[in-house]
Amino acid sequence: MSLDHATAHLAQFGLDGRIRLFDVSSATVELAAQAVGCPPAHIAKTLSFLLPEGPVLILAAGDARVDNAKYKARFHTKAKMIPSEQVEPLIGHGVGGVCPFGVNEGVPVYLDQSLRRFDTVYPAAGTANSAVELSLEELERAAQAAGWVDVCKDWG
Repeated sequence: MSLDHATAHLAQFGLDGRIRLFDVSSATVELAAQAVGCPPAHIAKTLSFLLPEGPVLILAAGDARVDNAKYKARFHTKAKMIPSEQVEPLIGHGVGGVCPFGVNEGVPVYLDQSLRRFDTVYPAAGTANSAVELSLEELERAAQAAGWVDVCKDWG
């Protein structure tokens, strides 16, 4: 179901043909990098947080970690990840396959500055065994990003 939503969403942008499905798990940055055959930093991990007004997604480079002070300065609240059992109902994709494509209506998507150093990145496509190769411009357009943020550290 999640793959179907992501595929239909990407099809609107002519990008559905780029989805890759694997015989192995790509549910973590390390597993995704092995499946794709790229450095872990090139995996665009999708992090799901709860803001007072609802859920929000942030895509960050695979080697980046959320900086709590930067997050609080940007979103005016402490970083609180969505509990795993609430991710699918709130976002529309289950843990391991969370991506910015075909998410529930009203869930804003932000792209972290840690991604800007790459020409292409590999976010998931709705399942724990998928990825899609996108340029940053394609990612920004297909994710219908609400904007770029600087909320991560330890990358580069």
